[in-house]
Amino acid sequence: MPNTINSCVSPRGRFVWGLHTPRVGAHNFRSSRNIRPLGRLADGTPMDNRANYPEGHLHPVATDPIFEIPNAFPFRGRTYIIKPQADRQARDISAIALPPPEPCSMSDWIMAHMAPSPDPARRRQLIASLPKPVQLALAATSSDGEDLMALAHLACAIQVDDESEMPGLGLHTASGEIPRPVIHQPELFKVLINNPHLPDAYKVAMVLRPGIQGSSPIVGEIKSIDQAGQVNEYLRHNSYIPWGHYAANMADDAIRYRIEEITPADVRSMRRLYYQRTYARLGAELGLAPPVCGQPLSLRQLEDLRTRVRQVLGKISDPRELRFNSTLWGWNLGFDFSPTGYRLHASHQQVHQQFALVPATVAAPFSSDKGDADSAAMPAYHCGTLIQQFTADYRRRTGRSFFEAYLKAIAANGRTDGRSGSPRSLVIWATSRVMLVVPKAQTSQWELQVMAIPPVGNILEADPPMREDLDRALWLAVHILGALGARMITSIEYGKQFLGGDSDQRLLYALLPKMPYSPGSFTEAQLRWINGHYPEDFAEACRRRLPD
Repeated sequence: MPNTINSCVSPRGRFVWGLHTPRVGAHNFRSSRNIRPLGRLADGTPMDNRANYPEGHLHPVATDPIFEIPNAFPFRGRTYIIKPQADRQARDISAIALPPPEPCSMSDWIMAHMAPSPDPARRRQLIASLPKPVQLALAATSSDGEDLMALAHLACAIQVDDESEMPGLGLHTASGEIPRPVIHQPELFKVLINNPHLPDAYKVAMVLRPGIQGSSPIVGEIKSIDQAGQVNEYLRHNSYIPWGHYAANMADDAIRYRIEEITPADVRSMRRLYYQRTYARLGAELGLAPPVCGQPLSLRQLEDLRTRVRQVLGKISDPRELRFNSTLWGWNLGFDFSPTGYRLHASHQQVHQQFALVPATVAAPFSSDKGDADSAAMPAYHCGTLIQQFTADYRRRTGRSFFEAYLKAIAANGRTDGRSGSPRSLVIWATSRVMLVVPKAQTSQWELQVMAIPPVGNILEADPPMREDLDRALWLAVHILGALGARMITSIEYGKQFLGGDSDQRLLYALLPKMPYSPGSFTEAQLRWINGHYPEDFAEACRRRLPD
């Protein structure tokens, strides 16, 4: 029976996928041969390109088998696994990792290749004379603080206090405007502030000190639970997210440029600001008394506010009475920039989470149909609603709950290549409330997912133990990916609506690393995701990186 619902999760609670075993041939319409020498082998044997000019038609021959796996959620496309490549990975799971970047120092090169050895001022002059693309490459890849400080003085107006040797920035201001840093080369500046090897004093002066990036108000703060640093919550008024968003950033006393520097307490603190802001905003929408100004909510106060919000929501019969009906949460970790001027990921290396409330509707006063009422409204976009629509369709077509079937499929998973041996589990880490898994069909080569096990569909339904497990799972996910060599990760939340959502929907997080050789192209634009390993083997590679 064909899989008419386009999901790898069958109503019986099993995964389904396919295998292409193609045979490929071709009619040969070429009329000439252009034989040219290619070179010689080590033993002197000459080689040419005659193999590129076969005679006659090409008869069908067997080519590499390819697994095709529908994503659990159809709107996320299909995953294709090249069987021979994945078989090689299965024989050596330890090979699933990225090499660390090579050390790079222009200053050392200058010292080694020039005599007499130039003084620091001369080294800075030489670095300043490099072509701009070379400067950008050096700013992104150098592991030498001397290189990066020399470039910093080119990028912006660095001011050094002779007494403290703590740098600051030169500022300028126009009439009625707030002071802004004097930046000579914006691209070079942006690349530099994202290099982990830039001396910390320069990081603080150029990007981390509150106020240096602009006047966005800090409206929340929390000291990291292990007292290792503070997290600030910024309000972004003029946001690409309608109705504004909030950003939870590590403060300048807690520099976190590398994944391995992020602690469980960091993630718990940033997420706590997300919970606090969401519950407080919903409370205000529902007419509840505002929290005390000037201090964070205690854990007891936070839980009391969540409970009261849910009680009021339970009395609302029409979801249209609630202006904001879902949450948005995302985390960009890592940064890269090419010498040609293409930004390759995120906006800042430092830990930076963003969150907001999403309105239920958006006014739609424009229409190509002149008969439409100008005051009409349409549903606002929210990625969690896409899952809600699919799960409703899944139940309508199959008579079964999708997430119940999905959890059964994960528990009963068999290897994609059909072998009976281990590893076969997709689960990396789990409690009774939350699991960290490798999805059967990965939309990033190293995609991981965090999913609630009981029917908890959004953070408003998550009690303290559930929130603690979610935070722990998210930290474990980035820790494992970082241990494998990932340096750029995008994480997004799929949550259900506060009112009117599917009661069976589970809160889901997708963590999507950006791979060096998979920047995205026409294939990904079609939602076709190409992988070279089996999901079961990647799950085993992740389990091997779990911290004790």
